[in-house]
Amino acid sequence: MDDDTLSFLDAGFLETEDSDDHASLTIGALAILAGPAPTPDQFRESVVARLVDLPHARDKLHMVPLDLGKPSWVEDPVFDLGHHVRRVALPQTGDEETLFGFVARVMGHRLDRDHPLWECWVVEGLTGERWAVLAKMHHCMADGIAGTRLFEAMCDEDPPAITRTTPVIVSRKQTPAGIIDTITGVLSPVRQFRMFTTVLTAPQRFVAATVGATLGFARLFAEMVTSTSGTSLIGPIGRQRRYCAARTRMGDVREICSAYGVTVNDVALAAITSGLRTLLLRRGEIPEARTVRTLVPVSVRTDLPGGGPVHNEVSLMLPFLPVDIEDHVEQLTAVHRRLAAHKAGNEAEGGKAFTALAQYGPFMPLAWAIRLAMWFPQHSVVAVATNIPGPRQTRHILGREILEIFPYVPIALRLRIGIAVLSYSDHLTFGVTGDYDTNPDLADLAHGIEHGVASLLAAARLSEVN
Repeated sequence: MDDDTLSFLDAGFLETEDSDDHASLTIGALAILAGPAPTPDQFRESVVARLVDLPHARDKLHMVPLDLGKPSWVEDPVFDLGHHVRRVALPQTGDEETLFGFVARVMGHRLDRDHPLWECWVVEGLTGERWAVLAKMHHCMADGIAGTRLFEAMCDEDPPAITRTTPVIVSRKQTPAGIIDTITGVLSPVRQFRMFTTVLTAPQRFVAATVGATLGFARLFAEMVTSTSGTSLIGPIGRQRRYCAARTRMGDVREICSAYGVTVNDVALAAITSGLRTLLLRRGEIPEARTVRTLVPVSVRTDLPGGGPVHNEVSLMLPFLPVDIEDHVEQLTAVHRRLAAHKAGNEAEGGKAFTALAQYGPFMPLAWAIRLAMWFPQHSVVAVATNIPGPRQTRHILGREILEIFPYVPIALRLRIGIAVLSYSDHLTFGVTGDYDTNPDLADLAHGIEHGVASLLAAARLSEVN
């Protein structure tokens, strides 16, 4: 794939956003730093100079008419940092609730596609002589893991190596002549013959894939079209967002992992299960076994952690979270067992095989198929929960220590809640995104997550004593 052409998965995020007027598919990270905040000139000279040299930081989208080809990246001829680097001061209170409210407003607002799809906000006025940096980019630019690498590039420490994609220095404005040239090129006999042979050989490529991946995709597809039991967690959403966070310690989580022989991801999903159960009970709803099917992204990256491209390279699993179970340890055991079953079922490999296969086909029917699917409200997935590995060591920006990092994941397509989990130093934070109108009690979910980890830790220590 050309480095300046979006992959099928990258383009799919654009199609999804275009099909949902109430969605802004931007990912982000909020870093809280020890003060004082740098001056605008200091931040621009020391940090922004590195940001603008990252992949596609100076590039905007080029859309092919009638979806005859995939979108691509081209250099923005009027690139201006003023569109992307901004500064704001919180009201006098400067408390966490005010900060998270600001994050919700910024992240819920769509990026301007006439310019590169990222923003960086410096936030002043936090209590305790602190300040913050909110980094925001469109999901079509990168997945969570790649986005973390880009965030690290702002830090004083040597950033991880990132493959630089060279922008195409060619004018591709949507002029009438340019549109005619694009259509002529796509509809040329040679191009059409290649597309035709691609369609013919695609089944062969699919058959050549492993049987496990084929069966895994079948299982994944069946889950995607099977409805869950009714709950207030799924339904129409508005354009406004709420945002809050839960805090836990990696040391505590690792202690739980050691006691029960599970992974950090298992503990995180068990804590989310606890939080969602708490939320449903407080709403007067009965948490049933098939209530909360959750989209769990799975990285399928094959490159080294510090290198490689920044395209989205994720698949997914769709497990039911055991919100019907009351005991926290039993919740953890159920989560561990269900994730193991989904992994054994090769669902992630099936999703990866499908997106890989889609790369070989013409883009137009795939794009139109996505739009058609969006006309039908989905009733199978209730929430999204993604786990992103962050920096293991303490990081600094302009000599100021990063105290905490909170992730942000968008919501769309009737999913009213999204939860992103990010590890940083000895912190494991949960960034909770919610639809504004239907989640006035979103903080209850965050408190339930913290309580879930605390309960698991207490049970683990008690088992060691016994």
